[in-house]
Amino acid sequence: MAIDIPFRRDLEVEYGVMETVSPLIRRIIARNPSPFTFLGTGTYVVGHGKVAVIDPGPALMPHIEALLGALAGETITHILVTHTHIDHSPAAAAVKEATGAPTYGFGPHGGGRVEENGGGAMEEGGDRDFVPDVRLGDGDVVEGPGWHISARHTPGHTSNHLCFALAEEKALFSGDHVMGWSTSVIVPPDGDMSAYMRSLRKLLDYEDDRYWPTHGAEIENPRALVRAFISHRRQRSEAILRRLTAGDRTIAEIVPNIYLKLDPRLRPAAARSVLAHLIELVEQGRVSAEGPPGLTTLYRLRNEWIAAR
Repeated sequence: MAIDIPFRRDLEVEYGVMETVSPLIRRIIARNPSPFTFLGTGTYVVGHGKVAVIDPGPALMPHIEALLGALAGETITHILVTHTHIDHSPAAAAVKEATGAPTYGFGPHGGGRVEENGGGAMEEGGDRDFVPDVRLGDGDVVEGPGWHISARHTPGHTSNHLCFALAEEKALFSGDHVMGWSTSVIVPPDGDMSAYMRSLRKLLDYEDDRYWPTHGAEIENPRALVRAFISHRRQRSEAILRRLTAGDRTIAEIVPNIYLKLDPRLRPAAARSVLAHLIELVEQGRVSAEGPPGLTTLYRLRNEWIAAR
């Protein structure tokens, strides 16, 4: 049985308007709604006077102009990027050009792993132009008047994904690692299910009061949601194993049997998510693959594969 993860979907968005969501945090949402971004990218501003901008968003000039206009009279001192997807990092270049503020991130796209055979060739939507001025590692801190933000390396959705913890409010900007409207899509080769699961468990070591994801509503009981995500992924792996037991051999056979009533636009993402699970199951020794794991590879349960050979 699939776990029911409650998400708030009753949100109303006024694009291009900066809203105050907490004493230290403001947010402005880009007009880039889609099946992958929900209502759009939420760009966050931390502090007052001298501020940090988190995930400046896509290269949409109306969004960039609205962000800069809302911060007229203030100084952007840091541009923080959770990861390099085209709905998160491309606007950093324009904001930097307009303000002179340096950019901060873990590294360029694919920078959290050694990529083989072209690395990100399967992945659409990676921002390969972004290279941070300052590279942040796990635990590194940036600060301004009245705020301190520490980086947490949370690979999985991408290898260079960072979450940012705001000490003064015990709040976490969770990027796409933990979203407020859906589970995260894990797309190999840069996306890694084993790393994603480790990163989820890592968040349970912290006592954050609230998450501010880049997509969707704030998360008020974050540890419970993280545990639900872990359970959801475990159940997805078990569902894949059951389909292999039933005789499915390919991802094309598995997807319609475990993603019921799937929006056709999301089939490629679902296939790649199943691939991420299968790679993890192969690493665990529970599944065997006929050749390198890929979208068209044949898969079997490990014991069944050995017996067949």
